[in-house]
Amino acid sequence: MGLRGQLVVTGTLGGRPWGNRRWLVLAPHPDDETLGAGALIAQAAAQDRFAALVYLTDGSGSHPCSDGCAGRLIAVRRREAALALFRLTGSRKHVPVHLDWQDARPAKLGSMEFHQSVCALAALCRQLRVDAIAVTALHEPHCDHAAAAQLAYAAGRSAKRQVIVAEFCVWSSRPTGRLIRVIRTEAMPPGKRRAALRSHRSQLTASYGQGFRLPAEKQRMPARDTLYVWRHR
Repeated sequence: MGLRGQLVVTGTLGGRPWGNRRWLVLAPHPDDETLGAGALIAQAAAQDRFAALVYLTDGSGSHPCSDGCAGRLIAVRRREAALALFRLTGSRKHVPVHLDWQDARPAKLGSMEFHQSVCALAALCRQLRVDAIAVTALHEPHCDHAAAAQLAYAAGRSAKRQVIVAEFCVWSSRPTGRLIRVIRTEAMPPGKRRAALRSHRSQLTASYGQGFRLPAEKQRMPARDTLYVWRHR
């Protein structure tokens, strides 16, 4: 099929060569997992091919915080993340992993913090036999989303096993460039995805005071996820 002039091959998450891969999802913030990869998580978990959900940042940038407030917000967002993952997978056996970068202040390429995170994520890929990482797209406008993609590619190269990186979009339109694969998941029940998103009350309501609110149009999520694999990254 053509994607804005590029010749690509379309596959399904359950078909070859993706059907046997174990997936790790790297989300910049709690709620990105549901918005961009909720159907992937649900399908992979149902087929026992979901390895882990890793959050890049602590989520503390969604609300203005005075002294002592950030810790409470981080704890709230961790609880919301765990509930969302349970609602997507139907199981408590998967516990989110948190890298705890400061929200909206990503580590710079080449920095010690970035290197340590690459090592931690690569080790997790080896431990859990991860074959594929799903992550927000490199061209996404939010700095944490782009940084998550950079980290995923670096960890994949350092994992000492073959790890494919597939990008998904949250705040951007589909990418252009030298794509080699477009992967689509099965459709998931819309109620299940909405329930997972409702776990993130701090991002949807005034439950935590003034701060970020997810726009209504972003809450209308598609039934399927689409992921993009690049020829060269």
